[in-house]
Amino acid sequence: MQKRWAEQELKDLKAVKELQEQLNIDEVLATLLVNRNITSFEDARSFFRPELAQLHDPFLMKGMDIAVSRIQQALLSKEKILIYGDYDVDGTTSVALVFGFFRKYHYHIDYYIPDRYKEGYGISTEGIDYAHKNGISLIIALDCGIKSVDKVEYANGLNIDFIICDHHLPGCVIPDAVAVLDPKQPDCSYPYKELSGCGIGFKLVQAFAMKNSITFQELECYLDLVVVSIASDIVPITGENRVLAKFGLKRLNTSPCHGMAALIEITGKKQYTISDVVFTLGPRINASGRIDDARHSVNLLISENRDIARAHSHIINIKNTERKEHDASITEQALAMIAADPDLLKRKTTVVYNEGWHKGVIGIVASRLTEKYYRPTIVLTQSNGQVSGSARSVIGFDLYEALNSCSDLFEQFGGHKYAAGITLKTENILALQERFEDVVSKTIPDELLIQELVIDAKLQLDKIDGKFFRVLNQFAPFGPLNSTPIFISEQVTCIGHALVVGNNHIKMTVKQGDSKPFDCIGFGLGESLDIINENQDFDICYTIEENVWKEKRSIQLNLKGVRRTPQHQ
Repeated sequence: MQKRWAEQELKDLKAVKELQEQLNIDEVLATLLVNRNITSFEDARSFFRPELAQLHDPFLMKGMDIAVSRIQQALLSKEKILIYGDYDVDGTTSVALVFGFFRKYHYHIDYYIPDRYKEGYGISTEGIDYAHKNGISLIIALDCGIKSVDKVEYANGLNIDFIICDHHLPGCVIPDAVAVLDPKQPDCSYPYKELSGCGIGFKLVQAFAMKNSITFQELECYLDLVVVSIASDIVPITGENRVLAKFGLKRLNTSPCHGMAALIEITGKKQYTISDVVFTLGPRINASGRIDDARHSVNLLISENRDIARAHSHIINIKNTERKEHDASITEQALAMIAADPDLLKRKTTVVYNEGWHKGVIGIVASRLTEKYYRPTIVLTQSNGQVSGSARSVIGFDLYEALNSCSDLFEQFGGHKYAAGITLKTENILALQERFEDVVSKTIPDELLIQELVIDAKLQLDKIDGKFFRVLNQFAPFGPLNSTPIFISEQVTCIGHALVVGNNHIKMTVKQGDSKPFDCIGFGLGESLDIINENQDFDICYTIEENVWKEKRSIQLNLKGVRRTPQHQ
């Protein structure tokens, strides 16, 4: 796929020079910091040396005092409490964390995950009825509920109180719950707005602990759950999330809970980064809710026995295999559908529908189609007498606003700028295809339909040495708004022959002027072989990583793109 190479503009050269001098680092590394809004020595120290003391006081969050007081009242009165959460990774880790914490102090506690197919996303009438039937008087909703105005009203009529812990954007009306914890709600002065749902749950138990003289050390065992939610829900790795992610990864890699340890055992991977969580642990935890029942994941994550955890992890791994099979099959069908339709090929959107597709994987398929054709995409299927859809966007285009323009066609929709879920009637599918195409065509700039490769800085290869790499590694954990830096080096030459290996991957060795040679791997870049073999200088963009082969460690360039040097074009 064609990509636009776009170098980030330097925000403040003066700040770069000052930081370079204060930290005694290369100018390129100082540039990376300034472009991440780290402009002082103190900022850099906090960035490179995150501490748990940097976490904000949870009582700064609107509604926290009331939430903690209501929970304390429930514990004193021996009320039954229900921990309610969504069926994805963020929801199940949230439930595992809050349930796992409060069961230490309260016997009358249960949890509930809605059925993806029978109840759908968010707080359901069925869930409230379950609470009413079982004499539950307090529901703590996690990773959902900020728009559930009618459901909370229904619960109020049954004398069931709600505490909502959500991180999604609120609607025009806030639910009439006992307490609503959401940093994105109006008049909430909490300093950090980008916590995951599980992060909000963690702040709730942190506040309860502070109020009840429970040490923070007793909460650290939950940080592996928090980092898995942060990674899987693709929230920014900045501010408080960076602190939680840093210490969460440390926990995950040294002393994870029994459930995480059992999953890690199955994957065979010894050390985890944010990216590893996204591609190995996250999909497995998600799979049970996509294919069967998300309670498998919660039961895994709250296991207090290693053997029981192993049994749950094997079930989840089987569900993940099923998920991958559905994913591959539906993606193949959808790609064939697009390729066979000339009208669909030339559009600026993709909207595809098949009543037999598995609802649990259409979000993954939508992401794959967006990756292939790079345009706003909706994948639709039948579920419980209605059409359910998952939508994905391209960088820079507000999908939520586009769908809002089609909202009269929906029974329900929700989401954010880059991902959303919808339900509609079958008779509105064709209207959605046309309306969505019309709205997007009129509002999306053409350049947004070409994937952008954002380059952090220009780098001479002779600058890459052990010290440079060690400092670069301290930028981790990487993720949204702190992505692994991508560099460009111009006018490099290939030493010897470049090879296409495996599934269209490039392997070669390059140098720039008198620099030492660097081994390169370029996944899926086999089509670049022609440029490399022209016996001319060429440009590369890449990330820098460590390669370990037979216990020998070396620096390797992971290519993201190859192009002719402009003067040779």
